[in-house]
Amino acid sequence: MARNVIISGGGTGIGLAAARLFAAGGDRVLLLGRRADVLEKAEVPGALTYAADLAEPADVRGVAAFVERELGAVDVLVHSAGGSGLLEPDAPGDDPLAAVAHTWSVNFRLNTLTAVLLTEALKPRLSEPGGRVLFLSSIAAYRGSGSGAYAAAKAGLHPYAHDLARELGPRGITANVVAPGYIEDTEFFGDAMAEERRARLIDETSNGRAGTPGDVAETLHWLASPGAGHITSQIIQVNGGAERGH
Repeated sequence: MARNVIISGGGTGIGLAAARLFAAGGDRVLLLGRRADVLEKAEVPGALTYAADLAEPADVRGVAAFVERELGAVDVLVHSAGGSGLLEPDAPGDDPLAAVAHTWSVNFRLNTLTAVLLTEALKPRLSEPGGRVLFLSSIAAYRGSGSGAYAAAKAGLHPYAHDLARELGPRGITANVVAPGYIEDTEFFGDAMAEERRARLIDETSNGRAGTPGDVAETLHWLASPGAGHITSQIIQVNGGAERGH
């Protein structure tokens, strides 16, 4: 039976790979993202699209109304929106402390607030039993990210998912987090990745290769399956052994 699957950040990278995988299995997919042109170019058979800034409550209310009108129930909710802020404007002025505040605020909005607002708006529509909520975190949540801003924003999803799992468990709904390591073919690193850094990231793995969006998509797809119905409040790492489980 076809499910209704909503994927934020569904126009590129991991979100797009997951959307194609769910659609290939016969599910109806709704792609969310800020860039309407990117969503419209995504090649996902039968997918609906809705452009919105998921860090803005008014936009999220628009998404909720669209979901109520077009889908009704939500079987699977995948939070793939996020990033380190490469597409955001730089902090205005040259005050270093203001720049820190800007970086941390941007990362929180992109990675934490988007997921929380969308989840809270769609909680009443999650299918019960059987609904699935899936968050995309990062290996950075375990080991830092340079400034710490991106890592902290992703790590913030972990306790939220644990609380959500306890809240939604009685309704037969699971909530889990997938934390990828280095994944190639995404927009995360922009257009530039120094070969030395790439080689170092791959060398950290046990299987000697970079991850792909498909690796993460397959994990998300499995966690959304009936076979994963007793798995909830977990952080699943997909990093080729670069970071061991905690």
